Parts: sequence; C-alpha cells; structure tokens
Amino acid sequence: MSTATGSQGLMGWWRAGTPEGRRALVAGSLGWMLDSFDVMLYALVLAALMNDLAMSKLTAGLLGSATLVASAAGGLAFGVVADRYGRTRALIASILIYSVFTAACGFAQTVAQLAVFRVFLGLGMGGEWASGAALVSETWPAEHRGKALGFMQSAWAVGYGLAAVVVAVVMPVWGWRAVFFVGVLPALFTVWVQRRVEEPAVWRAGMAAGAARRGRLGDVFRGGLGRLTVALTLMNAGTMFAWWGFNQWIPAYLSLPPADGGLGLSTRAMSGFIIAMQVGMWFGYVTFGFISDTIGRKRAYVAYLLIAAVLMLSYAATASPPALLLLGPVVAFFATGYFTGFGAVTAEIYPTGIRATAQGFTYNIGRIGSAVAPWAVGRLADTNGFGAAFSVSALAFLFAACMWIWIPETKGRQLS
Repeated sequence: MSTATGSQGLMGWWRAGTPEGRRALVAGSLGWMLDSFDVMLYALVLAALMNDLAMSKLTAGLLGSATLVASAAGGLAFGVVADRYGRTRALIASILIYSVFTAACGFAQTVAQLAVFRVFLGLGMGGEWASGAALVSETWPAEHRGKALGFMQSAWAVGYGLAAVVVAVVMPVWGWRAVFFVGVLPALFTVWVQRRVEEPAVWRAGMAAGAARRGRLGDVFRGGLGRLTVALTLMNAGTMFAWWGFNQWIPAYLSLPPADGGLGLSTRAMSGFIIAMQVGMWFGYVTFGFISDTIGRKRAYVAYLLIAAVLMLSYAATASPPALLLLGPVVAFFATGYFTGFGAVTAEIYPTGIRATAQGFTYNIGRIGSAVAPWAVGRLADTNGFGAAFSVSALAFLFAACMWIWIPETKGRQLS
C-alpha cells in the first residue's frame, strides 16, 4: 500500500490513497451515512410517535436504550464476523439488516412491535461501524488514517441531516410511517459494495498466514491489552452516554409544546435546527482527523471532550431559540468530532487478527454502558426539565476525558 503523501493541498491525502483505499472509504462512509439516516429517523419523529402510540418520555427513552443495547450486541457479533469472514461481507449484512427493519418500524401498531423492530435495527447499526472502521483503517497509510476515518465518521452528520430533510418533506404530508418506509433504500447500496469493494490486503495476508486465532474475543484482554481495553471501553461509554443522552432528545425538546418542557417549534423549524447542527458536526468530524494526524490522537481527543463539556452546560442553560440556533452547530462540532479518533486509536493498538473484534468490543460495550442515557435523560426531563437532563451529558464528557490518563498516544503507528 502506497504511503506517498501525494500532491500538496487540502485533498493531497486523498490522491495519496490507493484506488482500493478510496473505494473502501466511499463504502464505509456511505454505509455509516445511511446507518445514521435510518437510526436517527426515530429521534426526529419521536414527538409524533409519542402522541400516536401514547408513549411517555420514559417509554420513549427505554426504546432508545433498547436500540443501543441491541447495537452493542450487533457490534460484538459483526466484529467477530468481520475478522473471520471479511470486512465487506460483514458490512453488506449489517446494512441489509438495519434497512429492512427501519422500514418495518413503519408497520408498527403497538409499542411492543416497535420495540422488536428497533432491536433488530440496532443489531445492524452496531455491525456497520465495526466492519466499516476496520475496512477503512486497513486500506489507508498511518499518516492519512485519521483524515480517512474523519471523512468516514463525518458521513454520520450527513445522514442525520438527510434524515431531517426527509422528515421535513415527508412527515407533514404522509405521516411518520412513510418516513420509516424511506429507510429501506440503503439496502440498494449493498449491490455496489459487493461488486466493487475488495477485502483489505492486510486482512487477506493474515488469512493466508493462518486463521487459527482470528476473531477471538478473549484475545482483547491478553498480552498486556486488558488495561487498554477497559480504559478504551469506559472512555467510549462516557462519550456515547453524552452523545445519545443529548441527541436522542434534542428533536423532541425542540418540538414538544412548552407545557411538556419543550420549545414548541414546528416540524420544519425543528428540522432546520437539526440540519444546522449537522453542519457543525460534519466540520467537527473532518477537522478532528486533520488535527489528530498533526498533534496526536490523545491531545486532540481530550481538548474536544473538555470543550464539549463546557458548551453542553451552556446549551443546557439556554432557552432562547435564536441563541440555540447559533450555539447548536458549535456544540455539535466539539461534542461529536472526537468520534473520528476512536477508529484510528483502536486500529493502531490491536493487531489485524482481532482488530475488528476489538473495535466492535470497545465501541459497543461502551454502547451498553451508554444505553441508560436515553432513559435517564427522559426521566430527568420529566422531573427536572430538559436543562438539568442535558447537564448530565456534560459530566459524562468530563468522565471520558479522565480515561485518557490510561490510553497512550498512537499517532504514526503502522498496522501489524
């Protein structure tokens, strides 16, 4: 794999990649974008769902938590599948699962039925990141890995913004069920992946050398890796708690009537606020990749987390819609951009034979720890209001920053 720096300029890193690497990045990015599109439809139609299915904030939060627990299981399972059978096969299977069950949500007549569909959707959601992050990590050189993963991660903001556009256009005319039906479209993308995206050379070389110890979960705790695995998992749990506790409830907070603790914005106005936040989120993801490739993963991560904690407290203390419209993109920039670094750090710590397994474990066990966030924020919003509930996310950011005491700098490491 070429490690040439390519021509100078902002996109020189892209030209320095191999054709296989660029296709892998496109596949991972589109898969992650469509994952975000499907998963976040629930948050965007939550106010209407709560009304039609007679759900309380507590029940709605529990459904969000159930999806996160299922995504953790999916991430663990597909991490092993990706190490043993290939990154692209795991990517295709995960996309098919979350697409089909997103559409199924549109047929739900009861809360119980919706819960079942959300659980299966979560399985595919968790699997996509584990396989996509390994695919991109293994097809880009060390000096550009952070940038490549930054662009992959930034696709989440694009998918979230696209979901907001679909909700703004579809829901006022056809209702929330039609919104979920649109979510089946990502399944078509798997045809291109199957035909055009190859398995990474480093994975194929590992398979040729022997697959006796590929994808063994216990290996993420062996050979001195145990302490790192625990620290990475706890750090990710803190960031995921903060992110889901905030983002799962922001659309509902903006659109619920003031009597229920919200701001009472229309569906289109709420979607506009969300789209503005996704612009900030996209820039946060992309710039983190460049920053972490320059100053290191650790310093970039800690800086983003500490700034996010301060900004989250500011957002929680603000009730003016114009002020929130301006503050939202800045909060999203710092409160999400750090996710770009997680794929690079874990790829640079773990060997190829367990890379996807380790990424699936540390990312998705962290999700289990964060699964309480939608429920906890919903419960606090019921009793103390959204301002107090969102403040909990700021504390989670501080906890995550503290975990970096035990995580080393990995910038520049070659993959083994």
